[in-house]
Amino acid sequence: MKSIITKHNLPNTASTKPDYVLAVSLMQQKLILKNYSKNTTKTYLHMFKQFLKYIYPMPLHQVTTAHITFYHQELITKQNISTSYQNQSINALKFYIEKVLNLPKVQYDFCRPRKAKKLPKVLSLNEVDSLLKCTYNIKHKTIFMIIYSCGLRISECLNLKIEDIDSKNMRVWIRNAKGNKDRITLLSPTMLIQLRAYYKLYKPKEWLFEGLEGKQYSASSIRQVFNKSKRKANINIPATVHTLRHSFATHLLDSGTNLRFIQQLLGHNSSKTTEIYTHVSTTNLINITSPLEMLPK
Repeated sequence: MKSIITKHNLPNTASTKPDYVLAVSLMQQKLILKNYSKNTTKTYLHMFKQFLKYIYPMPLHQVTTAHITFYHQELITKQNISTSYQNQSINALKFYIEKVLNLPKVQYDFCRPRKAKKLPKVLSLNEVDSLLKCTYNIKHKTIFMIIYSCGLRISECLNLKIEDIDSKNMRVWIRNAKGNKDRITLLSPTMLIQLRAYYKLYKPKEWLFEGLEGKQYSASSIRQVFNKSKRKANINIPATVHTLRHSFATHLLDSGTNLRFIQQLLGHNSSKTTEIYTHVSTTNLINITSPLEMLPK
C-alpha cells in the first residue's frame, strides 16, 4: 500500500471519484442528522478523507478490516501518531461503517491503542493568580477567569451567550456541551463583578465573547493569549488553557468539595473520570502519613 498523504483535502483524482464523493457526502449528512457537534463533524470528515487518500483508487466496496488495520499500523509506525489521533480515526471509520453503511458492529473489531495513564497538569493557586494578574486585557482576563471559576472547556466558554449568565441564581448554564448535554455550574460573586465590568466595556450582542463582526471569539486567539500570559507569569510547566479546568477541579477537591459535586460541575458521565483529580490533590497527600513515620524512633 502507498504512503499516507498528509494534505487536508482529497487530491483532485480522489476528490472526483464518484464513490468517494458520495461517501463523504452521505457521512456528512448522517453526522448532521445525528446532531454531532461541529468539531466532531469536522474531525470525523477529516479522518475519513485521510483514509480515502490512502486507499485511492481502490473502490470502497472492496475495503476490508485488513485494509483499515494496515492503515492504522502505518500511521503508528511511519507517522508516530498519538493514541488520541488513532482513536479518532477508528471512531470516524466505525461511524461510516455502522451509521452510514448500517453494517453490524460485530464485523469490525478494530484494535484500540492502550491509553496512557497520565496525570493532568495543574496550576497552583498562586500560579493562577499570577496568570490572571499578567493578563491585562479585560476580555482575555474575563475569559481565563470564567474558564477557571466554572471549570469550562474552551469550546464551552466560546459557546456562552449573554442569557446563559444567571446572576439571580448565581449560576452559569452550559448548553450543548460534550455529548450534547446541558449542565449548570457555579457563578462566583467575584466572577459576576468581573463580567459586569467586561460587559459595560464591550457590550456584546449575542455571544458573551465576540470577535470581529459579532462572531464567536476564536479558540486559537485564546490559546495565543494564554501562552503570552503564561510566559509573563513565569509558569514553566507545559500548561494549556485546558489546565485551568483541571486546576478548577483539583482546587475544589483540595478545599473539601465532594467528588460527586465536582463530577456534576465538570459534566463527566463517570465518576472514574473525575477521580483522576484525587491523584493530583495536594490536600489528600498532606493528610496521608508515610509508613516511615510509623517506625519506632
